[in-house]
Amino acid sequence: MKITLERNPAEQIATGALIVPVFEGEKESHFGAAPLVESGEVAGKAAEFALLHNPTGVAAARVLLAGGGKAGRFDAAELRKLVAGAVRFLKEKKVLSAAVLLDGSRSSAEFVSAAAEGAILGDYEPDRHKTGNDKKSLAAFTVVCPDGAAELDTAIARGQVLAESQNFTRALANEPANLLPPLKMAAAAREMSQEQGLACEVLERGELERLGMGALLGVAQGSAAPPALIVIRYRPQQAASAAHLGLVGKGVTFDTGGISIKPSEGMEKMKYDMCGGAAMIGAMRAIAQLKPPLAVTAFIPCVENMPGSRAQRPGDIVTAMSGKTIEVLNTDAEGRLILADALAYARHMGCTHLVDAATLTGAIVVALGHIHAGLFSNNDAMRDRVLRAARAEGERMWPMPLDEDYKEGLKTPFADIANIGSRWGGAITAAIFLREFAEDTPWVHLDIAGTAYLDEAQPHMPKGPTGLPVRTLVRLATDWVD
Repeated sequence: MKITLERNPAEQIATGALIVPVFEGEKESHFGAAPLVESGEVAGKAAEFALLHNPTGVAAARVLLAGGGKAGRFDAAELRKLVAGAVRFLKEKKVLSAAVLLDGSRSSAEFVSAAAEGAILGDYEPDRHKTGNDKKSLAAFTVVCPDGAAELDTAIARGQVLAESQNFTRALANEPANLLPPLKMAAAAREMSQEQGLACEVLERGELERLGMGALLGVAQGSAAPPALIVIRYRPQQAASAAHLGLVGKGVTFDTGGISIKPSEGMEKMKYDMCGGAAMIGAMRAIAQLKPPLAVTAFIPCVENMPGSRAQRPGDIVTAMSGKTIEVLNTDAEGRLILADALAYARHMGCTHLVDAATLTGAIVVALGHIHAGLFSNNDAMRDRVLRAARAEGERMWPMPLDEDYKEGLKTPFADIANIGSRWGGAITAAIFLREFAEDTPWVHLDIAGTAYLDEAQPHMPKGPTGLPVRTLVRLATDWVD
């Protein structure tokens, strides 16, 4: 999709549809909206759309009145959703081009970037493997800012990079397990890295054995698909900080649960168990283009968790790279095992700050539903950094506790630590487990099990992967200040 910025009056913009945000309690009278507002047909409620054809005095073929909810709560994140929803609405009407009007206080760089992101995100469809010729897409999108300043061109470019990287993540996460085993995921990371000028290294079984990654290898041993640890490096030309940010993402390309096998219902969604890893690859794609003055390295452990004849069993004890021994009480708690070795390796490679993201527990979905990702941290300053970045990008996260009391549930007489506790506080005990391998390095764990994908389509997004938390990770890197 071609994204452009236009500073001429909205009435002069020739396009398939001009998107005009309208708000609850506000009497929009321009662009032929007055009769619909007066009749109550258009109330300005969020995700409410009304399409006007051949409006008088407007060069656009149509005007789309797009509800933004209450004006006082309308921020860049809400604009992103409004534009994405409007684009999806217009695509169904076979509209090929559109523009959105941003004026007054909504002509800032933050809003302009969000508008560009919304257009690209709304245009995404998870239909890569469909063979029909009925695929719909917008060819061009214009952000109309009559009051816009010169630097808004940079905002357009930033928004395009972020959204395209988020869509890259969504497309990768949507690939079925037969087409994306661990080594194919590694190949996709290599290809992206080569295109974006990043260094990429893939550690395969022999190297993982040499490094002593028994936790990762234990998960992988039941599958015929070999494991891999993807390492992607970004180094700025001139660093403004001594910090080295490590991004660690769970890459279980399919999770049957292993010997502790999952129920068959819904198991097809376990192709999404690599959404955390996909997000790290997508974040690195954006970081490479936006070039923050901060060293960033991504670590994505990739495995397939299968119940083969060689699969690890409940009760097995493995030795992680850090030297800790782990009793595997449940082979379906595999994500924390591969992350344990990846976190240790990230520390070994000199990372001074860590963020991991994983579709880790069903317990976080019970706690927070599909609205917020769970955020856990061993360091208040690092927690606040990530929360600021998340709020700036409209990716909702909620800080969760890590009280020492919860560690009691992971004690076992047979090893240093067990990989599960009781069913109560399961997301917390999973985070406590990971904290053992982050050690004293400032670290944030994002449990995205409830937010990494949608079971049902929403007005602004189709069913499938969301791409969260790509935008938060990129904002974290680009806004980093010591």
